[in-house]
Amino acid sequence: MNLLFRWFLNAVALGAAAYIVDGIYISGFFAALIAAFVLGIVNTIIKPVFILLTLPINLLSLGLFTFVINGLMLLFAAAVVPGFAVKGILSAVLGSIIISLVSFLLASLVKE
Repeated sequence: MNLLFRWFLNAVALGAAAYIVDGIYISGFFAALIAAFVLGIVNTIIKPVFILLTLPINLLSLGLFTFVINGLMLLFAAAVVPGFAVKGILSAVLGSIIISLVSFLLASLVKE
């Protein structure tokens, strides 16, 4: 049950990012659910590989390049999911920051 609840919270966070950031578009809540699912899969499988491959850049930037990697993961999820679009890397980075903040706040408010 906890996994389904987190999936729902991430979909709400994705909707909040689409509402706040001008370059992110979601056609509806079902598209947000699918995008949250795909984003979770991408973050689980592809993101660790990107982190490992870009470790020297990440060390030189003191970890700030991780924001770019998170934005790239959001762009990749948008390329796969119909009804979910991200216009550019700046919108993706801002959206990933907002998604992280909103999902953290919602999870800390609910505390199962």
